[in-house]
Amino acid sequence: MSIDSTTATRLCILADSNIPAVEHFAGSGASVRRFEGRALSPEQLQSVNVLLVRSVTEVNERLLEDASVNFVGTATSGFEHIDRQYLNQHDIAFAHAPGSNANSVVEYVIAAIADVENYLERLLDGERLGIVGYGVIGRALERRMRALGIDCVIYDPWVSASEVNLAASLAEILECTVISVHAELTSKQPWPSRHLLSDHELSAISGDCLLINASRGAVVDNKALKRRLQSKSAPLVVLDVWEGEPAIDRELLEAVVIGTPHIAGYSTDGKLLGTRMLFQALWAHLHRPWVEPGSAIADPPPLQLSGNLSTAEVIRTLIGQRYTIRSDDVALRAALSAGSDAAGFDQLRGTYPERRELLGSELLAEQSLSEETRRVASSLGVTLLNKSV
Repeated sequence: MSIDSTTATRLCILADSNIPAVEHFAGSGASVRRFEGRALSPEQLQSVNVLLVRSVTEVNERLLEDASVNFVGTATSGFEHIDRQYLNQHDIAFAHAPGSNANSVVEYVIAAIADVENYLERLLDGERLGIVGYGVIGRALERRMRALGIDCVIYDPWVSASEVNLAASLAEILECTVISVHAELTSKQPWPSRHLLSDHELSAISGDCLLINASRGAVVDNKALKRRLQSKSAPLVVLDVWEGEPAIDRELLEAVVIGTPHIAGYSTDGKLLGTRMLFQALWAHLHRPWVEPGSAIADPPPLQLSGNLSTAEVIRTLIGQRYTIRSDDVALRAALSAGSDAAGFDQLRGTYPERRELLGSELLAEQSLSEETRRVASSLGVTLLNKSV
């Protein structure tokens, strides 16, 4: 049974506790209940019309068979955790939030590159970034990097070469100074991405490389990666995603230079955009006009930048005012060293602190700032405001 506009005021919404501002966007015409993402049971869906999830909740026949759910939304770009065939067969509407967390992931990658040794300087000096996966996030990363003057090559066999700037083979990607993985997880032929990087591919990556995975854990074979990191001349690795989440391999965590609990896309701005997108889709499904509810959060404090800084220093200074990637690494290592294991991984996600994005932030710029500094700030999506003397 579908929901129509006459019943919209009686909506019962069940939402993951990690989806922010559901009450703000739902308004007074709906009741909102919350659930913990990995612990949802069919019994919790009684009288629920709308189910809003994140990637940790499997939505399938087992969950929905006896439910009254008419609309399922996931506040994520990917939807491999959703049985869309079942939804279609039972006339259950579906929406996701493609691109809502793209900029958050892009800024995570920039923060990682800026944090580890001199990889940022090397890229700015002309060495290459290899991007695996040319979906919404891969394209957003490419645009941002090219705006900063960084050379990129892209591997995605599912995308026509005519759509890709400097398409490359996987072998060519593995020769890049920095490799950033953003592939969708799929077992589809002819180009499955599950264990796309395994023993053979990882052995081709030099010890002078930085590998970042912020896509899905199983795109990189974690057992093969641990073997590679325990060998001589191993590359440096940043992992945000892990096979077996939330029970991750502690030895692998010890071997990576930075490890975080699947939070690359967890900026407050990205989460709020995801919620907004789901409600816009829900209102469209109900044939209900969208009424702008206003911002659910105050603007972040303005950025500050002064002095004679190099391009790399400008990037580090600005990204550091919005996000410190090492704090997430420290928190994950502390949680697992305390023996909390899977529960600690999920708790870090569930209690993740507010993190604002550079994109759209205002910068109080000293008049003495160089044109190059202003260009770099603008390339990061920052709005420059001249600071009065």
